[in-house]
Amino acid sequence: MSADHSSGNRPTPGGDVPGASTPSRGGVSLAREIGLVGLLWASMGSIIGSGWLFGAQRGLINAGPAAIISWVIGGICILVLALVHAELGAMYPLSGGSARFPHYAFGGVAGAGFGWFSWLQAVTVAPIEVSAMILYLTHYHFAQSWLHDDQTLTHTGLIVAFVIMAILAGINYLGVKVLAHTNSVLTWWKVGIPVATIVIVLIHGAANGGLHTSNFHAGGGFSPGGLTAVLIAIPASSIVFSYLGFEQADQLAGESKNPKRDIPVAVIGSIVLGLIIYIALQVVFLLVLPNSLVPGDWRSANSPLAMLTGPWAQVATAVGIGWLASILYADAVISPAGTGLIYTAAGSRVSYGLARNNYFHSVFGRLNAAKVPWFGVLVSFIAGCVCFLPFPSWQSLIGLITSASVLMYAGAPLAFGAFRRRLPDAERPFRLPLGEFFSPLAFVVATWIIMWTGWDTDYKLGILIVVGALVIFNREMRPEFMNFKAAAWLPVYLIGMGLITYFSIFRQSDPAPHEMGLWWSLGVCAVFALGIYYWAVNVALPAPVIQTMIEEVVVPEEEGLAVPAGH
Repeated sequence: MSADHSSGNRPTPGGDVPGASTPSRGGVSLAREIGLVGLLWASMGSIIGSGWLFGAQRGLINAGPAAIISWVIGGICILVLALVHAELGAMYPLSGGSARFPHYAFGGVAGAGFGWFSWLQAVTVAPIEVSAMILYLTHYHFAQSWLHDDQTLTHTGLIVAFVIMAILAGINYLGVKVLAHTNSVLTWWKVGIPVATIVIVLIHGAANGGLHTSNFHAGGGFSPGGLTAVLIAIPASSIVFSYLGFEQADQLAGESKNPKRDIPVAVIGSIVLGLIIYIALQVVFLLVLPNSLVPGDWRSANSPLAMLTGPWAQVATAVGIGWLASILYADAVISPAGTGLIYTAAGSRVSYGLARNNYFHSVFGRLNAAKVPWFGVLVSFIAGCVCFLPFPSWQSLIGLITSASVLMYAGAPLAFGAFRRRLPDAERPFRLPLGEFFSPLAFVVATWIIMWTGWDTDYKLGILIVVGALVIFNREMRPEFMNFKAAAWLPVYLIGMGLITYFSIFRQSDPAPHEMGLWWSLGVCAVFALGIYYWAVNVALPAPVIQTMIEEVVVPEEEGLAVPAGH
């Protein structure tokens, strides 16, 4: 959209127009120093992390060989969400963009909610990646005292985890250019190793008779748990978690040299590349799995396959490629480190954006000499370290962060629909074809994934949502800033999703009374999501209010203007 700097008929922020507010602003603007490769690699560096090291094994345990279908479905679901983000990110290249779009469409209440989901997701990924690093490092004698037998961190392991987190934060303090260059180097390695593993293992297996097509029908058959297991595997096997990260190009949009051109390419390109790599990894892992590791029942928790702590490296050793196993053990440190690095940056950029929208204190919006949100980096480090205390293992956080992440993604289709309806003539450097179809579909997909994670995960997320409400809404906010009418659908959506999940076939605990079957669960969830979607789009803020709030922040950030302090 073209910016209108005239005062004319524009509503006055904080005046009589519901939803108008004055964003909190830091002392200087972010530096626009990231090019297309930096943005693409920021997203790819987040997508290729610890997920590839464990995803193929977990997929087989949850769905058998049909895990291949889980990767396809999961990839398509995330791609639909990525398409929506691509249009929004090119329209409004804001730092921490995915956390801020709902604010401009629905005002303070919805913006605060989705902003909290975004921040929670961003600051908890780094500790997950650090946990994965430590898990693989226990292959070496010097690190075996870092984990208990149940793969939770010991006191020594906690100290090591804190030190690694401090290193990630320290690199972030050096500035976005250093971050982008460091991440680009790491991502070349991170992308190259899984691709090389696919090629090397496949060639070695073909040359030595080690490709076992019979594995596709072993262990109870191709799909021992049917479609329900295939869908449950999408969150439970870290499949969605593995695809997370495409939005990092959006989060760093405020520091992009040419965001309107580069963001759509980076967002869509990263998820397409990730989809190809992950599906190939699952197929090759299944093909080369030795007979000694193929269980009688894929879903057995006590099978030799389930006991692997470094799946790809151990399989490489088992098939006689010991030198590759050594590289994979090294990659198990480098890949998660790169993802943890970019998510430490993302957490600080999300909090920066939330400060600009008056949800977090203005100190989160202040930058150091290297133009880095220094306080946000510090808080991301502290929050990440705290996560190790109640969730001291890699697996313990996967489902929770998957659900929180997808809940964050769900705000984008709603904002997309609101902008298409309220601002039809706004400039869209990338206009998604059939956007009126893909947008509600994306919201349905996000709602399905949340249901697939199960009640045991979703009720914990509900507790964190309540905590977030206490953290964000304990400050004085002007009544016109809250916009309860434009966000009336949000509590209905959250409570409704909890009830649907509780009574669905995806409950994943003791069967609920009157549990719905598979198709009823999917159908009821889809109808509910569509109802919420069209309700939200219809009650979105008026076009003049949306335009005013966007201009207050987008114009200064796009032009690199210094902006005054907030509070």
